[in-house]
Amino acid sequence: MNTHRPIVVHSRREWLQQSCCGVPFLGLASLLADVAARADTAPHFEPKAKRLIFLFMHGGVSAMDTFDPKPRLTELNGQPLPFEKPKVQFAPTGNLLKSPWEFKQHGQSGLWISELFPQLSQHADDLAVIRSMHCDNSAHGGAVLQLHTGHDIQVRPSMGAWLLYGLGNANRNLPGFLTMCPTLTHGGGSNWGSAFLPAAMQGVNIGNSSIQVKDSRIRDIQNAATQGASQRQQLDLVQQMNRRHQQRSGPDPRLEGRIESFELAFRMQTAAPDLMDLAQESKATLDLYGVGAPATDDFGRQCLMARRFVERGVRIVQCTHSSGAAHWDQHGNLKKDHERNASEVDRPISALIDDLKRRGLWNDTLILFGTEFGRTPCAQGTGDGIGRDHNPHGYTMWLAGGGVKGGTAYGNTDEFGYYAVEDKCHIHDLHATILHLMGIDHEKLLYRYAGRDFRLTDVSGNVVKAVLA
Repeated sequence: MNTHRPIVVHSRREWLQQSCCGVPFLGLASLLADVAARADTAPHFEPKAKRLIFLFMHGGVSAMDTFDPKPRLTELNGQPLPFEKPKVQFAPTGNLLKSPWEFKQHGQSGLWISELFPQLSQHADDLAVIRSMHCDNSAHGGAVLQLHTGHDIQVRPSMGAWLLYGLGNANRNLPGFLTMCPTLTHGGGSNWGSAFLPAAMQGVNIGNSSIQVKDSRIRDIQNAATQGASQRQQLDLVQQMNRRHQQRSGPDPRLEGRIESFELAFRMQTAAPDLMDLAQESKATLDLYGVGAPATDDFGRQCLMARRFVERGVRIVQCTHSSGAAHWDQHGNLKKDHERNASEVDRPISALIDDLKRRGLWNDTLILFGTEFGRTPCAQGTGDGIGRDHNPHGYTMWLAGGGVKGGTAYGNTDEFGYYAVEDKCHIHDLHATILHLMGIDHEKLLYRYAGRDFRLTDVSGNVVKAVLA
């Protein structure tokens, strides 16, 4: 893998266009360029995982109600926090609030999981739970951006774009990075964008699953006016003009990305509709994911599509649990809304794990269950509408699948769940660990832009070796 790839004077596509003699060979030039794009990428070392499925829980999952039990919180319920709260808080909070749910140990590992996840708890021995996550921003926008890109205020390439840049696309007819995300999610297109990386590295958002995936289609995937050979002729003319402009103006990574995206979109017209046709799945599989059931239909379709995508060679897939708002953002109505949210994702995630195992994809597929921050152990509001505030200082995420040591609980927060205090894991550490599992040394995956070398983990980050198998 190239570890230092600045924008060069002569691009690969420019060289191919000049050497392949123009319009009659445009299709060949595109093919050769795509082959070259894959040929100059390789892992730094043998990867444990070949693909990543990112399950994004938008809004802030409460750790002390899901994967990080706090008996002391129950003991002192209703009393003031016995130490100082952060000087900067997103909103005022009151006294301690115990979890409304019981925790039990599961699997041979005895991993603690709350009753919110009855089906996922059956896979306790597959999960590496990191209980000491922390990030740098208490607002959704900044925290979501940092989770996806490593930076909370600057536009940077997304994690998926870095992975695709480092490893290349394994399927010529499909994007290497696909996301299913509502338009209104905090961070918007930056969550799957490529920023200053080549534009072809950005993710393709196929939209809200309740709109797009349910209809087994990608918006505008078919050209309603021109098809077949006529469309290919039209595209060749457009590409010829793009390359002539490129010769006059010089290398432009945005134009390079546009040229590649046109070619990929043309090929996707054949591959994508078949891939997204869930009618090909058996009733047993649809039932396994909860497709058709009111609570689980949306996220169940996303998880099933994720399995279908990675099965066809898509390297990075993101499923987003959100209806457009920050779904897990329970400043109030914690009990009612966290129960609803968990019921929508518990069955689909458990089904995804079972299905990947059944199809021989488990050992080299990495799953990340992530949220932008956690919730405070102190209450917001009163009565039945009580909730929890944002907490970036200590929260939980988990990994599973390829290269992960299942049945692991890594790190700890304090006895109430406010601050990460033991084996603290920053977002940069998490990103370094994911890159490592995918065969990439995070310190060597570099891109020179604006006079300096950039990387996903900026100037920090350590691999969390304790969660590696």
